[in-house]
Amino acid sequence: MKNDKLAHRKAQCKLRIVDEQGNVVAGTKLTFRQTNHEFLFGCGAFDFVPYTNSVDQDTVGFLKDRVDKWLALYNYGTLPFYLGQFEPEEGKPETASRMNAAKFLREHNVDVKGHPLCWHTACANWLMKYDNKTILKKQLQRIERDVADFKGTIDIWDVINEVVIMPIFDKYDNAITRVCKDIGRVGIIKETFAAAKAANPDARLLINDFNTSISYEILIDGCLQAGVPISTIGIQSHQHQGYWGAEKLEEVLERYEHFGLPIHFTENTLVSGDLIPPGIEDLNDFQVTEWPTTPEGEERQMKQTEEMYRILFAHPKVEAITGWDFADGAWLNAPSGVIRRDNSVKPVYEKLMQMIKGEWWTDYEICTDENGMAQVEGFKGDYVLEMPGKSSAMKLTSDVPEMQIIMK
Repeated sequence: MKNDKLAHRKAQCKLRIVDEQGNVVAGTKLTFRQTNHEFLFGCGAFDFVPYTNSVDQDTVGFLKDRVDKWLALYNYGTLPFYLGQFEPEEGKPETASRMNAAKFLREHNVDVKGHPLCWHTACANWLMKYDNKTILKKQLQRIERDVADFKGTIDIWDVINEVVIMPIFDKYDNAITRVCKDIGRVGIIKETFAAAKAANPDARLLINDFNTSISYEILIDGCLQAGVPISTIGIQSHQHQGYWGAEKLEEVLERYEHFGLPIHFTENTLVSGDLIPPGIEDLNDFQVTEWPTTPEGEERQMKQTEEMYRILFAHPKVEAITGWDFADGAWLNAPSGVIRRDNSVKPVYEKLMQMIKGEWWTDYEICTDENGMAQVEGFKGDYVLEMPGKSSAMKLTSDVPEMQIIMK
């Protein structure tokens, strides 16, 4: 693996292969086949909520085709937990619907993230009737309840979203901005992370923001100095106004890697149609009834996505990349998916498949020596060893350089 820029994504392991009686499996060919990546290749998994709950029979086939295409490509899904939608009426959360979706994803070998536990946008209107002290109390109780309820099924959370803008957000009045103005950015982050950590000490807890300026760096530094248990830095890159480009990607990575924390690119969009005009500061202000994908736009989207994924996958601090929209027409009606509205795949889907399940995938034959020994190397993740009538699962990691495999 010398001079391999992806060496940190790979591992080697010396195997001793035996049968169930402990006899060595000598001079035998086996298939060493990858079944999952350690790296988290993700996408918004919102379609799994209607699919795993009460779906109209006229649309179940359409949704099945969509989720099948999703599952063929990704191993990491983000489910919606916006309080205003998750608990539109106080005390009546949509726990069952999210649990059905999360369990379905886990059964299909997909890690799941909940997004978000606290955000000023899409907040619950019923919180507005309370004073700030009560709002904070109820927000923390929400975090404790949901993180505990989903423990073991969802163990990755965007704890708090877009705090850089939170206390100065002025689009409309909301309960969380009120609290953030009252106790400050670091104050609300400290409270929400403490609640999540108490409910699931082993959970991976993210701070997440679209603001990649020095303001976010200063905020993260302040939180870490205050002892906030941030597991991972989340970076959004909604590129509806144009691709960041390699130079900006590498500049952002350089500025955030110094914290020494894992980095997740949490919400990524590249459109395959016209771009939003540069004068619009808030992407939500761009409202259109039609936003078509185009052949030239799809080619552009595919090439830009490929370059972005190659840069991020090569960076040792990046542990996850999440595309935000699986299908066109989701957020802002944009053509930002990897499939079209009718579920037909776009060039970007085929390119990602070629990289994730082709170029960055391991599948080959090995042969044991007279002592049942064999050396394997590949991308870190889950594998199965197969021979006629027998198989065995294993994990390939940097931590285990040798292991015994029992073929059953």
